[in-house]
Amino acid sequence: MKLGLMFANSGPFANPQLMAHLAQTAERFGFESIWTVEHVVIPQDYQSPYPYSPSGKIPGSEDVPIPDPLLPLAYAAAITKTLRLGTGVMILPQRHPLYVAKEVATLDVLSNGRVILGIGSGWLKEEFDSLGLDFHQRGARTDEGIKSLRALWSPEAASSFHGKHFSFGPVKCFPKPVQKHGVPIVIGGHSPAAAKRAGRYGDGFFPAIAEPDKLKELFTMMSAEAKKAGRDPKQIELSCMGRAKVDSLKALGDIGIERVVVPPPAYDPEGITRGLEKIANEVLSKV
Repeated sequence: MKLGLMFANSGPFANPQLMAHLAQTAERFGFESIWTVEHVVIPQDYQSPYPYSPSGKIPGSEDVPIPDPLLPLAYAAAITKTLRLGTGVMILPQRHPLYVAKEVATLDVLSNGRVILGIGSGWLKEEFDSLGLDFHQRGARTDEGIKSLRALWSPEAASSFHGKHFSFGPVKCFPKPVQKHGVPIVIGGHSPAAAKRAGRYGDGFFPAIAEPDKLKELFTMMSAEAKKAGRDPKQIELSCMGRAKVDSLKALGDIGIERVVVPPPAYDPEGITRGLEKIANEVLSKV
């Protein structure tokens, strides 16, 4: 079982010193990865329901800092050697894939192949409105964005893609990612649409929940869609959110989960060090 740490760029971890401490300490104690989140803006008094909280609101206030998801990972890449660097998640339909391909491939080169691109289609309609994008087209834009990235990261010198929302080529996009088959694209979300997208296109699937029964339902949908697309569902890496407890991790492992991403144990340097060391000694050593 691999353990990752979520929210590595938001709230108190917008502070570069604290973020650096989290990344370096996580690496030292055997954590596999850190994961950043994304919102380019939080529209004031938004009404869209946040899907990961019973309150329907993002934890904390609308003033919580959420830095760009990629720049902190580049910073972490420079001060670590083995820690994997994931976006959990980048809101792909809000970005043009030409820029995403360039930025993520650059980060993969800088980190010597440690990047995981977690993507989602988004839930905050008012954020799409602020960007001048049609919220109801986000699924189609996400699918075309994934196909575009795969084309741009292919070994061919020149790449092309022609869809409804994105069309380009032939173009040359260098550098290519260090990772042989391109940066792995992990599909985030816990809706049926996300499960089916993971089956069709994902290198991984990352529902942001921890309930085994619900996860099994999603994985069944994902597997069925993968088989329809002529893909082997066993090749799709499964992740989820959870808690750093031996019993719960073993239960998740029993249903095929390979990575669990957990919240940081504290928000101060001493607490982070103590908490991560405790998880390493009491949890990581037993799973």
